[in-house]
Amino acid sequence: MAKSSKAGAGSFWRADWFAGVLVVLATVALHLSTDLIGTLERRFYDVASTTTSRQPSDRIAVIAIDDQSIANLGRWPWPRDIHAKLIDQLAAAKAKTVVHTAFFFEPQVDRGLVFIRKMKEALAAGGETGAANESVSNLITEAETALDTDAILAASLEKAGNVLIPSVFTLGEQQGKPDNPLPPYALKSALDDVNGFSVSAVRGQQPIELLGNVASGIGHLNQFVDVDGAVRSEPLLVNYYGKDIPSISLLAALKSLNLNVGDVKLHPGESVQIGKLQVRTDDSALMLPQFYRGRDGRPAFSVDSFYDVLTGKIPASKYTDKIVIIGATAAGVGVQFPVPGNPALSPAETVAHITSSILNEHFIVLPSWSHWASLAAFVLIAAYVIGALPRLSAGKAAGLTLAVFVILLVTEFSLLSVSATWVKLVFPAMALLLGHLALTTKRFLMTEAGKVKSDEESAETNRMMGLALQGQGQLDMAFDRFRRVPMGEAVMGNLYSLALDFERKRQFNKAEAVYEHMAAFDPDYKDIKAKLNRAKNLSETVILGGGNAHPGGTMLLDGGAVEKPMLGRYQVEKELGKGAMGVVYLGKDPKIGRVVAIKTMALSQEFSGDELIDARERFFREAETAGRLQHQNIVTIFDAGEEHDLAYIAMEFLKGRDLTDHCKRDQLLPVPTVLSIVARVAEALAYAHRQNVVHRDIKPANIMYEGQSDSVKVTDFGIARITDSSKTKTGLVLGTPSFMSPEQLAGKKVDGRSDLYSLGVMLYQLLSGVLPFRGESMSELMYKIANEEAADIRTIRPELSEGLANVVALALSKRPETRYQTGEQFAADLRSVDAGLTSSASVPAAAESRSGSGMEKTEAFEVTVPTMPAGIARTDDSADIEI
Repeated sequence: MAKSSKAGAGSFWRADWFAGVLVVLATVALHLSTDLIGTLERRFYDVASTTTSRQPSDRIAVIAIDDQSIANLGRWPWPRDIHAKLIDQLAAAKAKTVVHTAFFFEPQVDRGLVFIRKMKEALAAGGETGAANESVSNLITEAETALDTDAILAASLEKAGNVLIPSVFTLGEQQGKPDNPLPPYALKSALDDVNGFSVSAVRGQQPIELLGNVASGIGHLNQFVDVDGAVRSEPLLVNYYGKDIPSISLLAALKSLNLNVGDVKLHPGESVQIGKLQVRTDDSALMLPQFYRGRDGRPAFSVDSFYDVLTGKIPASKYTDKIVIIGATAAGVGVQFPVPGNPALSPAETVAHITSSILNEHFIVLPSWSHWASLAAFVLIAAYVIGALPRLSAGKAAGLTLAVFVILLVTEFSLLSVSATWVKLVFPAMALLLGHLALTTKRFLMTEAGKVKSDEESAETNRMMGLALQGQGQLDMAFDRFRRVPMGEAVMGNLYSLALDFERKRQFNKAEAVYEHMAAFDPDYKDIKAKLNRAKNLSETVILGGGNAHPGGTMLLDGGAVEKPMLGRYQVEKELGKGAMGVVYLGKDPKIGRVVAIKTMALSQEFSGDELIDARERFFREAETAGRLQHQNIVTIFDAGEEHDLAYIAMEFLKGRDLTDHCKRDQLLPVPTVLSIVARVAEALAYAHRQNVVHRDIKPANIMYEGQSDSVKVTDFGIARITDSSKTKTGLVLGTPSFMSPEQLAGKKVDGRSDLYSLGVMLYQLLSGVLPFRGESMSELMYKIANEEAADIRTIRPELSEGLANVVALALSKRPETRYQTGEQFAADLRSVDAGLTSSASVPAAAESRSGSGMEKTEAFEVTVPTMPAGIARTDDSADIEI
């Protein structure tokens, strides 16, 4: 007997040992094939590295080109004499070093300056003298000086003598010789490369020569981004074909200590030394800077408004003997990055943190021995999971595992927060946790499942389990449980309720089975005979349309005594309309009384095999993405689910109609109304694009408008993505070609600018009653969209202003880089035209400044889209093309 017991114990131990080996190998595979554990490590680093007593340098100040400054000084970019005025003020206040993070890569020439210089040349060529000519010549000279803002800024930089300006490089492996060598003024701030101790770059952009010659130094402003988009490291040096360009943060620290690049000493693989400061780096001169956490609700570095300093509201004397960093934080101007302790930090503030880290020697060290320490910890954890854990009792195993898990995380946290040393221990900690959970689960299933099973066999337990499963919507499993219970009055009531739930789910064959089970015990129970006959008839009826029926069919809603059908937790009240891919119903959440529009898609009728699996995955992924969008002009998504291959989305029930009818010449809306609607749609798209969501099917049919309340809603976010490159079984082309951008028709990867193109087509149609492109065939349409320019909208409606015509033309530019880049820009120009705040030429000037040269126009293909009943969200994700 003892031998049998020992043999059984040995068998269990061998099974646990084998399970432990599998768990360890699975954890390693998970770490190598996914970024899950790497993501957890980085998140842990972000929290621990910013939980420190380190304080930022009080010698650093930030002046922000913020929203207030943009509102008061005008749209970006500003004339450079504005920057010159601020630099003059800082120079007069004796600021130690000024770092301007704006890019000055191109000359800024006022259009009037060209004509002033021609007039000056003409006067000089005339050779006439006299007091009048001399007076005119002086005025021209004065105007030339005032309009040459580059020269004004250069004079201020030269006078200050302590202003640093940025360059930027494209990082990559160098294959040959550079396209453009570094100009002499950039070489003044460069070092000779030492054994490739820097990040390699293949191209670079430098400030214009006029400014570069008088700047105190030129440093690179490259942000080194992790795989998750966050900035955690700083490339102190960028190698450009044998020359190391210091970062602007390193250059700022250097200049503030009255040193120059000749005082920088490189210790490859170890550190960069400036004066007596040793900045620890890795083999590529990458530094892990300290990002300081704010205190008492205030940021680590105080940020002052550019406008407040310029106007004297904040005295320039505040910046005496300080490192002043100037940069953009305004929406649509500055690019912000997540950093440890802050979800969005501007480049100027990032430079402040890094410069402070260099000056205070506040950096995070990733020592070479840390990799071996992490590996040793993992080996010990693997040995524990495989060898020790299977031999311990459940209580001891839980206690020891918890203690080791806490020790690992506390050790890494303490090293980061106290000594600024990074030893990666999240991976071994996760291996420990996963191993313990796997072995504990296995033990429970093998040793305790028998006891649990015997307890569940009792009648009352089965009945309660059946009720619980029914409440969770698992009706088949609930019926299985109820059948194990001896029949009685209570069970009959439970089965009757279950049959009604099957009816609500339109599973009449299963409802019939329940009624038959009940009739075998008591055929006279309530109205069971009538229910059974009705269930038999309905089980033989096709409820969801097939064959030539509409996709998704029509639910049986008028069944009299039949319970109203349910889709998920929503009770279907009535049919509202049909679209190309399904039916829309009016629904109600019986628990909270919310009225919703339920859009259905019969995926199994439109796709099959692997395409069906892919379509289902994308449907719910895109529905989830659209559900995260919370904006006053975007329809709200409440829920998504699937029942019997009928996918559905529950969304906000909307009043009003879509804009399809208002695209006809005899039903056009007033121009101010059109501009207001499109501006709000552009703002909604701007919000969605910031969430990395692209609509892909902007058209009048997907914009709901209610005139009485003047409400605008964008619908069908995410649905177009499911079907934008597919065809249904019936051969129906999905999508709306007339509104597709050239890059979308070409099958290229699209971003938010494609939506803005589609919005431009919609604006053209709402203003003129026709589409910008029409053709006799699909190929002709695609050719026109890709190659031909759209007709000026004033040829159709001459009364429209030139400013509005140029806004439409810019939106229809063929190349994404030359059309509107953000919805905010599009909306701002539309509101400017609507309000009459600018002249007819001012909006085109703004448009031209955005698009640059070579702006192209586009045309579109005329399609017919069926309208939907008023008061619902549209459901047609595609349109039949009529040639």
